[in-house]
Amino acid sequence: MNKMIKDTLILFLITLIAGLGLGVVYNVTKDARAEQEEKTKIAAYKEVMPEMADYEEVKVVNVADVLTFVKKKNKDIESKNHITPIKAFNANIDEIVCAKNSAGEEIGYIVTVTDQEAYGGSLQMTVGILKDRTVKGISFLTLKETPGLGMKAKEDAFKKQFQNKKVEYFAYSKTGAVKDNEIDAISSATITSNAVTHGVNAAVYSVDYLLEQTKEGE
Repeated sequence: MNKMIKDTLILFLITLIAGLGLGVVYNVTKDARAEQEEKTKIAAYKEVMPEMADYEEVKVVNVADVLTFVKKKNKDIESKNHITPIKAFNANIDEIVCAKNSAGEEIGYIVTVTDQEAYGGSLQMTVGILKDRTVKGISFLTLKETPGLGMKAKEDAFKKQFQNKKVEYFAYSKTGAVKDNEIDAISSATITSNAVTHGVNAAVYSVDYLLEQTKEGE
């Protein structure tokens, strides 16, 4: 019995010391991690909005209202244009910031989107959109697709298809993009192509929401 109590106390002390050690490591590295995350975010912002010198978070009345607007608009557009996606729309708006140039002028918005339709489960991306709805570019924060297939979404050949385009919505094509709003799907990675397209559309529709709110406030 005494040996059992002794072994239990030793195990408890080991667990306690290990837990305290992990806590110390977490607190020591917390600021460094936060700084690195901020650098990663800024790099993504500048990739999708090269003219950005500063930014500030957009304060919306209710994030749920933005997502409700985005989902409804996506449903209406897909219904109107007889689009049946390989996976149903399932994107969330994580953050919207207003990008400013070196003169402090607002030049557009940068939207961070997480899409749950990816082949690897989910992907997170930033999308730069000017105030006239022109997409400046896209950048991935997380992408865990199949190497040589879905991971090709990170390549410039795919991402540049969205650049400098002002369209009502984007759609992917498996037979070759013809219209200005069409994107060539990645070969053998239609699910990834669908997820990215829905993610970009979600970002564009969220800017539509902000622009409507601005008009109503004038």
